[in-house]
Amino acid sequence: MHEAAVNARALEREIAWFSHLLEARFAHYFAQPGTPFEPPPAPDLHADTSSYAGIVREHAMMDDERVVLMLALMPHLRPQALDLMFTQNQVQAKRFTEFGGWKGKTHEGFLPTCETAAFILAGDDLARRIEVACLFDDAHFFARGRLLRQEHGGDVEPLFSTRLAIAPDCLQRITTGARHKPDYSAAFPAKRISTRLGWGDLVLAPEVRSEIDNIGLWLARPGTLLQEWGLDKAVKPGYRCLFYGPPGTGKTLTATLMVVLGNADVYRIDLSMVVSKYIGETEKNLANVFDQAQDKNWILFFDEADALFGKRTQGSSANDRHANQEISYLLQRIEDFPGIVILASNLRCNIDEAFARRFQSAIYFAMPDADARLLLWQRVFQDAVRIGPDVRFEVLADTYELSGGAITNVARYAAVQAARMGRATVSQHDLLTGITKELIKEGRTH
Repeated sequence: MHEAAVNARALEREIAWFSHLLEARFAHYFAQPGTPFEPPPAPDLHADTSSYAGIVREHAMMDDERVVLMLALMPHLRPQALDLMFTQNQVQAKRFTEFGGWKGKTHEGFLPTCETAAFILAGDDLARRIEVACLFDDAHFFARGRLLRQEHGGDVEPLFSTRLAIAPDCLQRITTGARHKPDYSAAFPAKRISTRLGWGDLVLAPEVRSEIDNIGLWLARPGTLLQEWGLDKAVKPGYRCLFYGPPGTGKTLTATLMVVLGNADVYRIDLSMVVSKYIGETEKNLANVFDQAQDKNWILFFDEADALFGKRTQGSSANDRHANQEISYLLQRIEDFPGIVILASNLRCNIDEAFARRFQSAIYFAMPDADARLLLWQRVFQDAVRIGPDVRFEVLADTYELSGGAITNVARYAAVQAARMGRATVSQHDLLTGITKELIKEGRTH
């Protein structure tokens, strides 16, 4: 049976159980005092192969926790099942306060809060209500494992007024069995990057490749390496690396190719969206990225990191204090992140010393020498049929100091020119013209 069908069948049973439980709670709440509450038994999931059952077993969930998880799922799976919560208090001519809930912008159905969960599980039993509160503690796996999203209304609002929602990753895993991979947005200022190129397309100095292999080893055994060497108590988890060097020397491509080394997703942080003029917003934007990446096999790549990870200012103005506060926050989140963080900078001196001391490695991507440039020219034009008889890559490599990125730009220009002239091959003239344009763009003449 298809995985989605297996998941749907298990969820139907769980929805039926939850609905019966909700009806039982209502019947008991409005019954005569002293009537015992008799909740229906939860379905047995021991032999269930669904993703939902897998999550329940993974966290050894008790029935109360299954109820809270299903409550968060209901607006997505069976929203009408919560319509019972719209029941009005005829005496007060309003909704029952103890039912909790909140109203969405477009969704017409009932959206739960922690108050809703407390009502279903505890009714008006104060001792049980106090027990239920621990389910919404930051130390509980609902929060720690990012299964649920709890949106607080503010410091003065009651604990149970917190909005209760299923985390997107958990929802996708439960319904389709797949892992959620968030898209770039204002709320999530990071983009998953990939490339059709491979390590064979990248020309690196031997010492750089050796450093990259060290990161690959860490990627392959992130949790066991420190334990095997007895360093897990003294050394913080995670790996922090600085890539620095001139533009176009392979920093971004190397970070992107980490996908191949460790079967990990690489997310590029868009610093223009992260930095905010409003105090506290930068930290909030970054927290969303770090929080989602915390328990996933992600590599966080801060490209052009100079803008945000620069040197601290020595001034005492409000703006200076705000900038230093942002840097301190970033430093702490990066240091605590259990995965791999890569920062890319054009200049090593642009990085704040407090960050630099915490890097496990700082890798310099130098401009390629003549031999490396020849390899780059040859690899960009792997299809020899497209190369004119007058092309001399050796001459270009010996004469012009270009980065790999610049050589790629020249190749693109030459191909466009050849196509424009109706030719099937690029000529030496096309390449030389492209090189001239690239040098002018960089403010050079040779």
